[in-house]
Amino acid sequence: MRLLHTSDWHLGRTLHGVDLLEHQAAYLDHLVELARAERVDAVLVAGDVYDRAIPSVEAVAVLSDALARLSESTTVVLTSGNHDSSTRLGFGAALMRDRLRLRTSVAGLASPVVVGDTLVYGLPYLDPDFARAQLADDDGLLARSHEAVLAAAMRRVRADRATRAERHAVVMAHAFVTGGQPSESERDIRVGGVDQVPAGVFAGADYVALGHLHGPQQVAPGVRYSGSPLAYSFGEQHQHKSTALVDLGPDELRVTLVPAPVPRALADVTGTLDELLASPAHTADWVRVTVTDAARPPDLQQRVRAHFPHALVVLHAPAGGGAGTSRAVVVGAASDPLQVAAQFVLHVTGAGPAPAEAAVLRRAYEDVVGAERSA
Repeated sequence: MRLLHTSDWHLGRTLHGVDLLEHQAAYLDHLVELARAERVDAVLVAGDVYDRAIPSVEAVAVLSDALARLSESTTVVLTSGNHDSSTRLGFGAALMRDRLRLRTSVAGLASPVVVGDTLVYGLPYLDPDFARAQLADDDGLLARSHEAVLAAAMRRVRADRATRAERHAVVMAHAFVTGGQPSESERDIRVGGVDQVPAGVFAGADYVALGHLHGPQQVAPGVRYSGSPLAYSFGEQHQHKSTALVDLGPDELRVTLVPAPVPRALADVTGTLDELLASPAHTADWVRVTVTDAARPPDLQQRVRAHFPHALVVLHAPAGGGAGTSRAVVVGAASDPLQVAAQFVLHVTGAGPAPAEAAVLRRAYEDVVGAERSA
């Protein structure tokens, strides 16, 4: 059995204002050719297909074209992630048969797609606030946690597998598994202050195709993140983006990482303005430029961008912080919203939030994020 494991396409995402859809489409062209060349039995897409719940018309067109071409040569199993609207992404799932299988509902998570001698269980992203009632068993409502809902889902998967004769079982899931290394660009999925689940929750699967974390990595034997096909933050500049080619044999599991096309490298460059303008390095890359002159040079943005035409971020940070100056905390996309709120409370009141206040902030934040996911 030969599978391609991919995830976190985030169709429609931008990188510091740069539209990435053209580059995402190029990756999908690569994926189509790879599926054909390697004669894979199935392509597994483990969530976060779109970057937002209501995708752009252009992003929908790119996905439609890619799925049509992939399903000409192989079976495609696609699940929803925390960025997707499971309802919108799963529209028409009941009408689709054979080579295109959408798994976006809690109700169908224990109904596998049978590919040869392999059962593929596609688990959509399970938001504890919405899934725990649907997954409740005879013991009543589940705990409000990712671990509780995934454990309940896997109990259903194992019960179904026990009734079937197929040799292998593959589970697709979108979650933060303990031991995984996050990047700056994943959306926070904490519920009750906790976002992680132990790898042991997936016991019984021969391979677990994970989505959510953007760095390709194995977190336990047979439990792997494919990672995103493109870098979505400067924190990902050293990651080797790839697609996982998975071979499941009678007695072995072999994973080969196939490099993804790189539209443009990312890099951080730091130095005085004169040093930076004298260097030919990274002029073709997407760069984050940090200028360290003691005083802010005149026309900084224009001069930097004339030398680095693909500069995405330009910062002035004097070496040593500058004499007699205080550095403001820079809040960016990677900042923890709860830490930012706590810093604001400290700045305004002179003391950080009390435990009860921190709990209110956390619940308010989780409610807002949950509402976005359910849109």
